Amino acid sequence: MRLLSTKATCNSHGQDSSYFLGWQEYEKNPYDEIHNPKGIIQMGLAENQLSFDLLESWLAKNPDVAGFKRDGKSIFRELALFQDYHGLPSFKKALVDFMAEIRGNKVTFDPDHIVLTAGATSANETLMFCLADQGEAFLLPTPYYPGFDRDLKWRTGAEIVPIQCTSSNNFQITETALKQAYEEARKRNLRVKGVLVTNPSNPLGTTMSRSELNLLVDFIKEKTDMHLISDEIYSGTVFSSPGFVSVMEILKERNDTDGIGNRVHVVYSLSKDLGLPGFRVGAIYSENDTVVAAATKMSSFGLVSSQTQYLLSAMLGDKKFTRNYIVENQKRLKRRQRMMVSGLQKAGISCLESNAGLFCWVDMRHLLHSNTFEAEMELWKKIVYQVGLNISPGSSCHCTEPGWFRVCFANMSEETLTLAMKRLKNFVVESTCTQRSALFNGTSKRKSLTKWVFRLSSRDHREQEER
Repeated sequence: MRLLSTKATCNSHGQDSSYFLGWQEYEKNPYDEIHNPKGIIQMGLAENQLSFDLLESWLAKNPDVAGFKRDGKSIFRELALFQDYHGLPSFKKALVDFMAEIRGNKVTFDPDHIVLTAGATSANETLMFCLADQGEAFLLPTPYYPGFDRDLKWRTGAEIVPIQCTSSNNFQITETALKQAYEEARKRNLRVKGVLVTNPSNPLGTTMSRSELNLLVDFIKEKTDMHLISDEIYSGTVFSSPGFVSVMEILKERNDTDGIGNRVHVVYSLSKDLGLPGFRVGAIYSENDTVVAAATKMSSFGLVSSQTQYLLSAMLGDKKFTRNYIVENQKRLKRRQRMMVSGLQKAGISCLESNAGLFCWVDMRHLLHSNTFEAEMELWKKIVYQVGLNISPGSSCHCTEPGWFRVCFANMSEETLTLAMKRLKNFVVESTCTQRSALFNGTSKRKSLTKWVFRLSSRDHREQEER
């Protein structure tokens, strides 16, 4: 007789992924400039710590909000009491306005169609519960965020079928790859309930093109029982052209004449754009009334606190602040990304050209001793244990090509990033010298062997002549 449930004892959480294992190694030996200068630098965490000073400045100028006061009077008791799971109307209005502002006000969002969740993790899982039954599948383009194996599958029982994208076209989705993934699901007797994309992409740091988005909309239009989920958690991090295009903008351009608006759903969060993952603020936006109703009921298991909603409704409601924050934050991200790219180039390493996100998709294929995922893991272990950098290997993101890594740049100081790039450059130089030395020694041995064989052959030839 089992003491615990199958769910409690199963190993399908994904915690054994190298993505999470790298975090564990970092936590055992975290870098600190003073107390542990030789420790592991965390470059596997997609956090935005570049604009905290802007948030702190706003809080300092608005002490009543931070102190849970309204017109100088405490509203602590009001916020401490139980709140309806629909969320505070003032916060929902401020949130949808902020979402529209990030998208250049090209689209608007109805606060009655938004569901608040405890972060994007909860939002994505809730959508899985709403749209798919156990054993049904969603198609995801590779490479994708490693946490999706946990968020989408672990508790829901849903399956993920990868849309295999490659570096030959900068990992963009093609019609061929989309159809191949759909057929692969059918071969596995899986009913496909939809496609989920992250736009901008994690881990690529790129925005999806209009052609890709239209391809996806056309695909679900053709399959009348499928949904499209667009996780737009990084929408406010786009720092250079091409600009961000939301799937909602695509629907607006098409005038939704296809009638598929109720099968397209958007996930958002303040974890990346505002750098507030600890506040646990996520959202689902859907024009489907049934999905909104079901997701709202499910949100009872992961509500956003009333105190958080009150504070952020005031902050996001300050239009002067949000305008300045969006522009300044994007400038800082652009500067930091360029700093990372420059440091990588000095180490002889390139990366995918990116325009968004908190990371670079780094190409280290030339550092592999063979074109295999085993070689990728060997390189990753050297970088974690010898170099002291926790980065995420492409295999943890289900990349089809060995040698790609996601490296984050916005969760540390400039000084720490400079040190990280110095460590990496030294490693590349040492590795190159070692490879050249090994190659030279191997060549010398082959020359010596050739001379020895030649002498031996000459002696044998003379002996044969004497006989």
